Amino acid sequence: MECGYNTEITPVLEAPSNVVIAAPVVRHERIPTPRQQDYLPALTGLRFWLAIWVILHHICGKGMMLETWMNASLPVFAVRIVHGGYLAAQTFFVLSGFVLTRTYAHARWDRKSLGRFFTARFARIYPVYLVSLIVVSPFIIEMLRRPAFSWAQRGQLLTDYFLVLQGWRGSLGVGWNTPAWSLSCEFFFYLWFPVLFVLLRNARWRAIAVALGAAILLPRVLDHAGVPWDWKPIYDLGDFVAGIAAARIFALIEMKRAWRGRGYWLYIPAALVGAWLIANPRFASETTGDLAMYLRPLNAMALVGFALGGGVIARAMSVRVFDFLGKASYSMYVLHVPILWWLGRYLVHGKLHLPRPLAASIYLTVVMVAAGFVYQWLEHPGSEWIRTWQKRLAR
Repeated sequence: MECGYNTEITPVLEAPSNVVIAAPVVRHERIPTPRQQDYLPALTGLRFWLAIWVILHHICGKGMMLETWMNASLPVFAVRIVHGGYLAAQTFFVLSGFVLTRTYAHARWDRKSLGRFFTARFARIYPVYLVSLIVVSPFIIEMLRRPAFSWAQRGQLLTDYFLVLQGWRGSLGVGWNTPAWSLSCEFFFYLWFPVLFVLLRNARWRAIAVALGAAILLPRVLDHAGVPWDWKPIYDLGDFVAGIAAARIFALIEMKRAWRGRGYWLYIPAALVGAWLIANPRFASETTGDLAMYLRPLNAMALVGFALGGGVIARAMSVRVFDFLGKASYSMYVLHVPILWWLGRYLVHGKLHLPRPLAASIYLTVVMVAAGFVYQWLEHPGSEWIRTWQKRLAR
């Protein structure tokens, strides 16, 4: 996901400087719900730590709460790891392909099941995203009232944000909720998932290797073909495909007793090599590839390892508190920048003017508490309500 863009945000309160595809129709039984034994808690806990990585990347950026503290307190290796937090989005994309493939492993697609699938995906993303826009709406109104914006620009910005088109537009010049560009990618992946799933649902080792190789090389092929880098969903589709391939690898090896509970042989080397690459970006830049290309198979390897379980790290990420925070991680990811607008104004730039490390601690606590509340009382029940409503309409 390096590929010439990142999720860096404009410092809080600064003014700006300026195909749906046809899926194959197979008429069989409805899509079943995931079986309880298919639940992989280490992957849920991993989502929380990925969200934290993104948040730290933002509050340690230029002019942000922890920039001075981090540069004065952490070694260069750790500073580079924190600044690489935008790469967590790439891991999220791989994880998305992995989890969807596991969830719909026994799916049979027809018109009704496709309707349920797309409704469930919309219900998973948009309600919390809409809440994030409501939270930051006073700042949106305040900014759009400035004469620097024409009516056409105001309309374009609102359209891009409410229709989640940020991932196709490049830089919009505003930082209302910058990480939301990745939601454009997710919606694009969901359109492709039924076709990709049908193609790879029974893939064996050779087909998996071909799919993973294509996923690794896809951005290079697109760049060579002249596809604009602003079209992030197309470039990041390779990560989603890598996740589907990783799920197939896991399905083939989980039946072998020798691998059960020994996933640390995969996720530890993948994490160490990935950390070294992030901390030494010159290695990727001086080769024919880029950092995202090298991280893509490592992400797939790490996810297979965490899914297999075993080891202190996987067990720690499976405990109840991280399991809950992992479930609330999407709300953390989507809400952390809107919350940053408010707390940045009152804790850092307002009358309180707290020491920045203290303000950052309060901010992280508020984000986690708010995300847990939103998940418990809005995200989960709202998703259930939308899916139930869709089923009633279908009847």
